[in-house]
Amino acid sequence: MTRPDISSQAPSTGASAAPPRLDSAQALDLHLKALGRLDERLARAIVRAGEIAPRISPKGFEGMARIVCGQQLSVASARAIWSRVEALGAITPEAYLAFDEATLRRTGLSRGKYETIRGVALAVADRTLDFSALDALDAEAAIASLTRLKGIGPWTAEIYLLFCAGHPDVFPAGDLALQKAVAHAFDLPERPLPKELIALAAHWTPHRGAAAIMFWRYFSAMKNSDAWDAL
Repeated sequence: MTRPDISSQAPSTGASAAPPRLDSAQALDLHLKALGRLDERLARAIVRAGEIAPRISPKGFEGMARIVCGQQLSVASARAIWSRVEALGAITPEAYLAFDEATLRRTGLSRGKYETIRGVALAVADRTLDFSALDALDAEAAIASLTRLKGIGPWTAEIYLLFCAGHPDVFPAGDLALQKAVAHAFDLPERPLPKELIALAAHWTPHRGAAAIMFWRYFSAMKNSDAWDAL
């Protein structure tokens, strides 16, 4: 069966100049109001999502290390491991590189995560990665810069840009919860493929970051209500 062309179901819009970063409740509210004006389906989803708050995490090495630490783990497990990393004081590139692998692995980091975080630390130390410079890049360029590092994929880069850098125009289309939330909110016959969701989210530029935050909240609200129809 041919998949529906969902990208044509939302109106095309022009990008506004210099959208605010998602680093405060006020900035998020501005983006959400703009989204609601773009598409009545987005407006309905925002209402159904309920209270939507920004998620603000540390920038730079610490923020990226936290994200890598928490990949494919429960929130509780990720917090426990990171608390042990923090107890060591290994939250800067220099401090992290000062510890040997055995010590850091005892915190609960897998070998792959240890090596990924070490790669980030080395990149900062040799100045091939400048986290502050990412703020001046558009989403695609910033993602490309981060994914050059071994172990950092598009999802990890997008999550960093969204929650640590407060980038206003990032939408992690490969995220399963976002796929399910958009399908439910837009009454689609099935979950959109990542490339389909990318095409749909392009109509929400430059507010895609706020759309992602809203749809995660929508997913949580609907999953815990009688309105949720599992996809």
